Amino acid sequence: MDYPLLNVFLTMFWLFLWILWIFLLVKVISDIFRSHDMGGWAKAGWTLFVIVLPFLGVFVYLIARGSSMNERELARAQKQEQAVQEYVRTTARVPSQADELSKLAQLRDHGDISEAEFQQAKSKILT
Repeated sequence: MDYPLLNVFLTMFWLFLWILWIFLLVKVISDIFRSHDMGGWAKAGWTLFVIVLPFLGVFVYLIARGSSMNERELARAQKQEQAVQEYVRTTARVPSQADELSKLAQLRDHGDISEAEFQQAKSKILT
């Protein structure tokens, strides 16, 4: 008997497993190349092992180095976050109260704002 619904389910199941496998393979290969605690020969050996015997290579890599994959990923993310924060701090300088008050004083001195407007803006800055 032909079961079309079962065939669709099995096809979708195998497709899911292949997508999962490709994701896992890419994750392992990217971890190999991003790892700073391995030398060039170790990276070449792991890459060759994963490419020549993909199933065995990935599973052995996960057993041997899988427990520290998350730690390395977390360290990379923290380092990247620190770099972004440092970039933001250096490029987006927040003006201080003194800078704002000096700008207001210049506007008042040039006659662009009145003394009342100056006092109102000054009180907003100081609060």
